[in-house]
Amino acid sequence: MHSYLEAAIATTLLQILFSFSAVSGVSWEEWWTYDGISGPAFWGLINPEWSLCNKGRRQSPVNLEPEKLLFDPNLRFLHIDKHRINGLISNTGHSVIFTVENETRHHINITGGPLSYKYQFHEIHIHYGLHDQFGSEHAINGYSFPAEIQIFGFNSQLYSNFSEALHKAQGIVSISLLLQLGDLSNPELRILTEELENIKYGGAEMPVNRLSVRGLLPDTDYYMTYDGSTTAPACFETVTWIIINKPIYITKQQLHALRRLMQGDARHPKAPLGNNFRPPQPLHHRAVRTNIDFDLSKYPGKTCPSMHRDMHYKAKTWTQY
Repeated sequence: MHSYLEAAIATTLLQILFSFSAVSGVSWEEWWTYDGISGPAFWGLINPEWSLCNKGRRQSPVNLEPEKLLFDPNLRFLHIDKHRINGLISNTGHSVIFTVENETRHHINITGGPLSYKYQFHEIHIHYGLHDQFGSEHAINGYSFPAEIQIFGFNSQLYSNFSEALHKAQGIVSISLLLQLGDLSNPELRILTEELENIKYGGAEMPVNRLSVRGLLPDTDYYMTYDGSTTAPACFETVTWIIINKPIYITKQQLHALRRLMQGDARHPKAPLGNNFRPPQPLHHRAVRTNIDFDLSKYPGKTCPSMHRDMHYKAKTWTQY
């Protein structure tokens, strides 16, 4: 009875929102949110072009269960060009996004890992919570991190730009960095967070110079990978996800700076920008592969690798080799 009433109420509210959107000329690109009647559970209902958000079988993010990881000896180490780039950091009203400068001549390429093609770096998304207990999109054994950085690139061998690749096979790669609280943050992350006070309101943007995307990654060659989707509408199932098997660190001060950001403009600030994460989606029998070999017989005389110990039994102290 309750579920029927909830569905009926939701349908009525969606009809009202749809009518208002049509009359006001506001697009759904502006209307979708991370909570309430236009939140993740309704993305596939409020716009037919977003039906994958509700009906797709390869949706992201997911909860990663260490005991179900599949070791793939054919996975290679990931390579990201080291040179620095310029770009813009912006408050989109949905997220904090760094986008590479359009005029850049020296693109950053992403190759190796599970990838069969060369991908060109395009942008970085930052997801975070208003409290330390949640904020990341991906989870480890049900444990969420305070924040997650996602590094997006597009298949530059098959497609001409990010927009085209978004809805094409093997179009997008996303490298996920899970963020843990620490006393000293990643230095490249500091370059991004230094500008946050200047993008407090939706629509604001600031230039960022000489950012090393490669420098954001922690010191490890190990990762997990699976086939998934974008985590915002239209939830295109074109993304190869690579979750790096080691967190990077963010300070309380940096998190507080993120939590001061607002969705709206200065006159109508609306709600805080935080909690901009989509909940984990069903795996639907997808394989999650890793280049971490859990066979301890290959390490005679060595102690149990911390990845094996912590990932299996203690997600909160998630560390590795």
